[in-house]
Order: sequence, then C-alpha cells, then structure tokens
Amino acid sequence: MTTVDVDGTALGIESFGDHDAPLVLLAGGTTMLSWPDALCERLAAGGRRVVRYDLRDSGESTTADPQAPAYTLRDLAADAAALAGALGAGPAHLAGIGVGGMVAQVAVLDHPGAFSALTLAGTRAVAPGPPDDDLPDHDRATMGRLFARPLPDWADREAVAEFAAAGAEILGDDPAAARAVAGRVWDRTPGTAPPVQLANQLGMVFSRLDCGPRWRERLPGIGVPTLVVHGRRNRFFPVGNGEAIARAVPGARLLVLEEGATAIPAAAVGEVAEAMLTLG
Repeated sequence: MTTVDVDGTALGIESFGDHDAPLVLLAGGTTMLSWPDALCERLAAGGRRVVRYDLRDSGESTTADPQAPAYTLRDLAADAAALAGALGAGPAHLAGIGVGGMVAQVAVLDHPGAFSALTLAGTRAVAPGPPDDDLPDHDRATMGRLFARPLPDWADREAVAEFAAAGAEILGDDPAAARAVAGRVWDRTPGTAPPVQLANQLGMVFSRLDCGPRWRERLPGIGVPTLVVHGRRNRFFPVGNGEAIARAVPGARLLVLEEGATAIPAAAVGEVAEAMLTLG
C-alpha cells in the first residue's frame, strides 16, 4: 500500500497485477477494503492492473474533519478521475461499491474521457437520504435493528470487529468476513476518535456530504460499457435500486447475486470478476 497525491489530496492505494496492464480502479465504500482481496486477485489474474483506493477521510487517504467535510461528492468524483490520470494507463475501468458507486456514477458523468468502462455494485442513483418515490428505501426493520445497537468502544479493536460482525448478520452478510475486514480497517484508521472511526467503519461522513445537484436524470448520458451488480438480499439498498440504474444506462448489464446482500460474497467473486473482465 502507498499514497498518491492528486491535486493536494493524498489517496491511499493498493495495486495488484502487471503495472502495464489495463487499469481497473476500485473506489472504496468508503475504505478500499470494501473490495474483497479475492476479487482483486482474480481481476489481476485476468490480465488487469487493479488499484483499489480509500476515499477521503478513510484509511490512508487525507483525513481532516469527517463531521464537517470541506468537499463534495463531485470532489470525490474528481479525485477518481485525477487518480486514473496519475496512474498513467489511459482510460480506466472504474468500479464503485455502495457509496463508492455514487462517486463512480458522478465521475463517469463529469469526466467521461477518464474512463473506459463502469461497474456499480450495491449502490443507487440518488444521494444519501430519502430516495425517489419509485425507488425502494432501506428496509425499515433492518435499519431499526442496525442503528438501535450501542456503539462500541472505538479504542477496542475486538469490540469494533464484533460490532461489525453483528451488523453484517443483521444485513445478511457473512459475519466472519465482516469481523476480519473491520479489524483490518481498524488497523488502518488514523486514531480511535469516534468521528474518524465512524467515517472508516460506517461511512457516516456521507450523511454530511454535499451531494447536489442530482445526477440520476443524467444516467442515460453514460456512454461506456456498464455492469450493475446487486445482491438480491440487499436490505440497505434493495435490489430495485440496481434495477433502476440498469434500466437508465444504455446497454447496461444487470448481474443479480441471488445470495448476495450488501457485500460481494466469497462464492460470487468468480462470477463478478468474469463479468468485469468481459466488460473491459
């Protein structure tokens, strides 16, 4: 892992594969570890240079004040385009998961020349907050259980990992995988202050981010091959959100993971990697 400076912002990155191979840039949601190691390795084995990275206020990237971010969703999109340029491999295949998928949509719309393909995993086409009337919102019962839990002692790595595992069970994801990833995220988080931990573990900085103006109506203008991956059992962004994106983007392919929830499950890594490699 290392950092790359883009327009005065440090972005933490990790690379897999041949430096001269076509670039697949993975925007974390919010840390790079949202993208499974096994998926990165499969893409690299398929002849791609894979670079996953942390968004601002997470992991190895620039951390300032997650409670009052002085940047917008469009700044994060500009980061993606600038990073693709800094890595110097021509237009990149950009992929975003969760809130990283929001970044990826705006990046391809605002900076079309920087990207050759787009993958969107477990995301939606509207900003955090109430969705449009035709889009399914977070499952209310699931969210009630998820956010009724007391927060852990952020200075206690094991408590944080256990909190993540319990949350994954509520969401329908693999608790053991979530526990392991949360521990690794904790190791990479710059301090145990609750706002910083919330930004890294839960992505709460997005609830305070300026995500205007809307971009959903611009989706038909996406002109690169697009793959939409969504878990059938996703209770945070129900599958109707992915279906809506796939309908809006010309020629998009929708890949529904029947056993998937918010994370890409280990059993689906091969299928997702193959679909991404086919895309470009």
